[in-house]
Amino acid sequence: MEEIKQGWKKRISWLLIAIVVVIVYKVLDNFENVQQGLMTFFRILKPFFIGLLISYILLIPCRKIENLYKKSRFKFIQKRVRGLSVVTTYILALLIIIIVINCIFPILKDSVVELFGNIPGYYETVINKFKELPEDSFLKSDMINDKISELQNFDIKQFLTTNNEKIIEYAKNVINVFLGIFDVFVSLVVSVYILLQRGRIVNFLRRLTRALFNKTTYETIDKYFMKANEVFFTFVSSQLLDAVIVGILTTIAMLILKVKYAPLIGFMIGLFNMIPYVGAIIAVGLGIFITFITGGFGKAVAMAIVVIILQQIDANIINPKIIGSSLEISPLLVLFAITIGGAYFGVLGMFLAVPIAVVIKTIVNDFVNSRNKIKDEQEKNREVS
Repeated sequence: MEEIKQGWKKRISWLLIAIVVVIVYKVLDNFENVQQGLMTFFRILKPFFIGLLISYILLIPCRKIENLYKKSRFKFIQKRVRGLSVVTTYILALLIIIIVINCIFPILKDSVVELFGNIPGYYETVINKFKELPEDSFLKSDMINDKISELQNFDIKQFLTTNNEKIIEYAKNVINVFLGIFDVFVSLVVSVYILLQRGRIVNFLRRLTRALFNKTTYETIDKYFMKANEVFFTFVSSQLLDAVIVGILTTIAMLILKVKYAPLIGFMIGLFNMIPYVGAIIAVGLGIFITFITGGFGKAVAMAIVVIILQQIDANIINPKIIGSSLEISPLLVLFAITIGGAYFGVLGMFLAVPIAVVIKTIVNDFVNSRNKIKDEQEKNREVS
């Protein structure tokens, strides 16, 4: 009887292996379709991911407001602490957004409109400055000359004019805007429900994990869930605060230097600074180019020096003070994570790639350390015996 059971177990094991092999073969054989299906799936869930991100950003202020309401002597407030704290948090967030839109957005809008309106003039300026360069300049290599020729043949005025194709394109963009508004609405609703029911959600996930796994596995999952939670809280909140500080400092510095479009450049550098390493490089490069075509070489050099100094202050003083040592990660791993995240999930993937990489790094390090510890103990036992 025991032999029959063992025989059936072997047959089932081989059957499962065969099924897995077939599934893997089919996935690899239709990799493009599988990839497209996954991308569509994640695109559908994008509002939920954004809602989760919003709830993460608002959770800390929501908790502090909730603790303030708990100290109230009114029973009406004490019975509705969670709901009142969520409503208050969103009202404060809305007020901040209104202040930003009314005070900062008009300045940025005027700068963007003026910049795009002056593009033909700046385009001619760049071409003329290139022609004025000496013939032996490294900027006049064959490759760059070919690119400049292509640029000269490009009719920028025709590009800026409206035609039928552009109208169709604008119509598509309008539709995309409405779809984007719907996604924002869904994201906000999701974030509200997460904040209201965060206790139930966490308790359900813990009970589900405990039901599916043994005690050791459950404790391991719970440990890494808390670690991931801490990492995401630290990263998201600190990057937002750091972006605001860098944007304000850069704007002030650009105004002192009398750089044109200073608020726009400061806002852009602060926003891009939320993506580690890559974002700062892209934003500073764009800022230097805009300053060069609007203020000349000397002002672009001065702007570059000041911004690089500010970036070094941020990287070595401000950012470490905000984040601490909890997100120490190799620059190479950061670049790798940002590349993968950006390729599959766009800007949001680039932003969240670093905390995900930190969590994965922690899990891998713990696994390696535990395996090495076991092997060290086995070697010591062999030496003793």
